[in-house]
Formats: sequence, structure tokens, C-alpha cells
Amino acid sequence: MVNKPWKIIPRPLLETVLNNHAQHHRVPQPLILHGPRGVGKTTLILERLLGEWNKGPHLTGYVDFAESIKDHHPQFNQSFPWASWYNCPPPTLLNCRTKLENCLESMAHKGVQLGSISSHQIFSTLSKWHGLNTALRCVISGNGASKNAVSEKVSGSVLWDRAVFALSARCNVQEIDGILGLTEKKKNVPLEEASYYREAVVALRLAKEVIKQQQSWRANAIAHLNRTGGFSRSLANSITDWPCLLLELLSQAAEIDHFQPKLVINNVEVLKNAILLDENSSVCGSMYHDSLIWRIIALGANERCFPVVLVTSDSYYSYQAYMDFGFPDIFISREAFGWSPQEAKLHMVTDYFSNSEWSMIAEVFGPNPRHLFELYALKQANYYQQLEDNKDSTFEDIVDSYLAYLQITVVNPAMDKALGLLQKFAADARSGKISKDRLRFGAPWRHPPPKNDPTMCLEWAKIQLMDFVQSLINTEFGINYLADCSLEIMDDPSAGALVEVGLLYAQRDPSIIRPISRGIQRCIVRWLVQERMQMSFPKFLQYKWQRIMRGRSYRHLMLQVGYK
Repeated sequence: MVNKPWKIIPRPLLETVLNNHAQHHRVPQPLILHGPRGVGKTTLILERLLGEWNKGPHLTGYVDFAESIKDHHPQFNQSFPWASWYNCPPPTLLNCRTKLENCLESMAHKGVQLGSISSHQIFSTLSKWHGLNTALRCVISGNGASKNAVSEKVSGSVLWDRAVFALSARCNVQEIDGILGLTEKKKNVPLEEASYYREAVVALRLAKEVIKQQQSWRANAIAHLNRTGGFSRSLANSITDWPCLLLELLSQAAEIDHFQPKLVINNVEVLKNAILLDENSSVCGSMYHDSLIWRIIALGANERCFPVVLVTSDSYYSYQAYMDFGFPDIFISREAFGWSPQEAKLHMVTDYFSNSEWSMIAEVFGPNPRHLFELYALKQANYYQQLEDNKDSTFEDIVDSYLAYLQITVVNPAMDKALGLLQKFAADARSGKISKDRLRFGAPWRHPPPKNDPTMCLEWAKIQLMDFVQSLINTEFGINYLADCSLEIMDDPSAGALVEVGLLYAQRDPSIIRPISRGIQRCIVRWLVQERMQMSFPKFLQYKWQRIMRGRSYRHLMLQVGYK
């Protein structure tokens, strides 16, 4: 098997690029840090940088949407899934929204403490995008007073001041002082200055109340949108008004060497699949995700936004997201592939593994950092100590055990998910939801079962998936999806299914679809061998007929930068 020279950005260079981006107080584009699972985007890069990004004038908000998935997050003594978050129970959209809004609100409070965000600035920014008079009158009137208590001729700025005064009377002063740190004994702030800060905090609450009031007026329209499955950019934007207002306020307040905020959103792909529980309160997760990113892009392009870094292991963000949101350079793209073999050997050999052990690891698993850490943990476990007592056992037994663990807990369940996606494709093709162009003449997947028979659909899906895995093996586990500019591989439902469940990764540069690691690659081959061995003779003939008559062949897409 030929080992292809995957393009790897050295980690120190990648950290330098991220640092340079974060040092600016405002930038025209968000940055996407993407790469396969297990390469250390969070543990080896972000955790090292976040400390530096919170020193001096720098303030970094960190939001991890996957924290809501308690069974698969280190925050709850669990580990990230090897495959896609698609295979895990999705969190609620409300939970994700709350995490993002709380983070941005705490950053805005820090801006208020530094005197960078004022009540007047909040009013000016809010009034650019919203008609405020009716909502402000509602806030001023409260629960029992008449709406006509304020004259119709009063200007918007006067209404704002009256609303701030009315809301401040209902707020807990001690709570506001706690937010501003005014309750600390060592902090002696003049009365006028403290009042100025308190007014800004109340103004933030008023802005949130105004936006919440306007959202309530759209509740029926949003419920209708969710029931019909339609799309409305204005309704989607109304749900992201509050976080985007905070983004704009923080961007305006950003100042070099005084207040330099930045935002890191980890596992941003989780937001797309978040569950909507109340159809009156919000649009669906995917629409919320698209609206939020659209508005971050617009803010950066029109007025410049403080640095926003999106971190993801979903290969949708390596190429397809750029096309969906406009053009190939709409985001700053930085792709991480972890350690090179030389870097991994430098870090791991002699301190963690012997030279002989490293040779075996490099051959079977490659330099993927997560594989190395998990293998070392297994080596140190009591199970390994028990094996050492047996003179016949070797380090190879540990490698075999770890491969079996990956096969049973990662690859086989992910393959079952992929089969489910292929069965869904067959159902969609029968109902006419798949375009005729995708079912063109000669396509190996052109003839799904004509009947809604679960057994036939499963058998068809399994043959399709086995056919694709065999074609992937024939291309030496690397398919260049932009090689002939046709994107034909993107039409293949089997390729899409394996990318969606997270076993394959569609990298950006060079544009190659490949397994996320060499260890996962071996397990995919094992799955194919196991399925072939378990096939009955008639099913095996069907598979061979598929391979000979309709089989996939992607060898012409093996082209790569530097290859002729």
C-alpha cells in the first residue's frame, strides 16, 4: 500500500497564524480551524493558546456547543467521540443559544467595566437595525401602567432614557454591582462613575428586553415557518438579533492595548443538528447556524468584526461551507492534521514508547496524537500489567486490543449509521426527492429497490457501501474530489454517508477525501472483509455483479499536487 504524502501544516506555524489573527482588534473575516478528529485541535492548540489570549488587554470568550452532550465530553470525564457528532444525541438549541449568549454578555460586561461600552452606544447600535418606540413604551409601561403615559411626540432617545430609568428601578443594585465588581472592598469608584457603569449594564438588559419583546411579536410567524418547513432570512435573523448585537458592540469597543475581545466557538457543527423544542421561540438549528455565520461574515465585511475563530472536525467546513456562504475565500481557512511522523516520534519515543513499539505504532496507526495517547493509557492500565505477567504476551497484543476497541465501538456503529443514511437515500429516490441528474445513466446507485422493503433496502445499501469501500481501497485511500473539476464523488451517496458519520474527511488542500486516521482506515478494511466473509453465496454473487457491471472506479481521481 502506498502511503501518500498528505500535506501537513507544522503545528508551530499553525499556532503562529492563529496568534497573528488573534492579535488584531478587528478583522474582515472569521477564521475556521478545521481538521480530522484526534489531531489535537483542542488539546494541543486551543488549550495552549487560550491562556495567552486572556492576558493583558486580551479577553477571549470560549463556547463549546458539545458541552451539552454529557456522555461524550471531557468536562464530564468522558472522551470526545471518534466519529462525527452526528452519531451522538444532539443537544437542545435553547442550551446552545444560552451558552453563546451568556458568553457574549459576560464579555460585554467586561467592556462596560473598562468604559468601552456605554448606554448611548448601545442605543445607537440598536436603533440602526430596529424600530424601538413601541417596544420601549411597553418596557416603560410595565405590567399595570397605561401605554399612553408617555407622549407620542417624545423622541426615541428620550424614550430610551426613560426606559433605562424605569428598568433600573426594577433591577437589583447589588446584582449589578456584583457584575461590575463594585462590591470589592479594594475598589473605590466615585459615585458618578459607578452610576455611569450601572446605566450601561441596565442599558444592555434593556436592549435584550426590547429584542425579546420584538421576537414575541413574531412567534406565530416563526411557528408557521417551522410547521411548513419554509425559509425566511428575516425571521432567522430576528432570532440571532441579540448575539449579533453583542458582537457588533464588542467590535465597536475593541481597541488595541486596551480592550481586545475575541471569540472561539468549538464544535460549531453541533449547532446545525440541535433540537428545537418550542416551535414558537426559534427557528430550527440549521437555520440559526446559517443566520449566525452569515451575520458574522456581514459584520466583518461591512464594518470589521473582532476575531472570531470557529473550530470543527466536520469536513463540511473544509470546502462546502465556503461555497454555500458565497465563495472559496469567504473565511480564512486553517487546516490541522496533527503531528508529522517525525514530530510524533520526537514527542513520544523514549519517554512513552520504545523504538520497537514506535515502529509498530507508526505502521498500524500513524502519528495521530489521540491514537498515541489512548495507546499509552492502555499500556499503563492494569490490563497491560496483567498481560506482562504472561510471558507469551507482547506489545502487539495491546495494539490488537486497541484495534478491536476501535472496530467495535467506533467503526462498526458508524458503518451502521452510514447504512441507515443509504436506506434513506433509497427511500428519497423512490419518492422523487433525488434529482434526476444525480441518478444519471451509469451511476452505480441509479437503481435502488423499487419497493419499500426494509430487507431489500438494507441489502442494497450494504452492497453499495461495500462497493464504495473497495473502490476506496483501489485508490489507495485518497480520492481527489476536485481533480477533474466535476465533483462527481460528491454525488455518491456512499461517500456522503461515510463523510457525514465522520469516518472519512474531505480535506481542503490538497482536496482529498480520506479516512480520518490510519487506524480507522484499517478498521474500515476489516469491516469490508468481515462483511464479505458473512455473505451467503447468492448475496456474494450480487456483490460481484455490482462490482463487475456497475462498480465504482475512482482511480482517475487519484491526482494530487505534485503527482503527474
